[in-house]
Amino acid sequence: MERCVLILFALVSITKVVLSGELTFELPDNERMCFHEEVQKGESATLEFQVITGGNYDVDLEITAPNGQVLYKDIKKQYDSFHWTADHKGIHSFCFSNEFSTFTHKIVYFDLEVGDERPAVEEMSDHQTAMTLMETSSVNVFENLKSVLDHQTHHRLREAQGRAFAEDLNERVLYWSIGESLVVVLIGIGQIMVLRSFFSNTHKTSSAT
Repeated sequence: MERCVLILFALVSITKVVLSGELTFELPDNERMCFHEEVQKGESATLEFQVITGGNYDVDLEITAPNGQVLYKDIKKQYDSFHWTADHKGIHSFCFSNEFSTFTHKIVYFDLEVGDERPAVEEMSDHQTAMTLMETSSVNVFENLKSVLDHQTHHRLREAQGRAFAEDLNERVLYWSIGESLVVVLIGIGQIMVLRSFFSNTHKTSSAT
């Protein structure tokens, strides 16, 4: 029982090794939003982002080191992932820009991970022998849960993107249907007026005769 508690404690504590953060935010048109994170020298970091809704699903991204060096810069990207190792200790900035869009807001998701994630086995102190079946199963469960979490995040993003696209398409179809209905009504009214004018001209001609 104590060994199981030790394993669970080790699996929970490993989540504190990596500083990670996920955020979904709205990026207005003609706007630029920056986020900041302190990274130690020699520490690795990974930034993954994806545009969920808005326009052509693209934004500009620029990652800057504390000394002003541009580590990453790209324009009109729908999604991407960038990994780097910090050469300088300090605040790293990553800025999302929607300045090229004049009226379209964007919903952007990003996931920032700072630090190298160590295997769960290394967190178990004084482990001199081979792992037991229980320990191996616990480590496998931990790795599978991380994989499931990543898959669920990507599925939620795709679902949100698909739902936004479907709602936008439904709105366009609704407006198109309303426009077609108005055109049909106007054509019908026009045909009725033309037919009435035919009979009115015939009546006037007969009266004059």
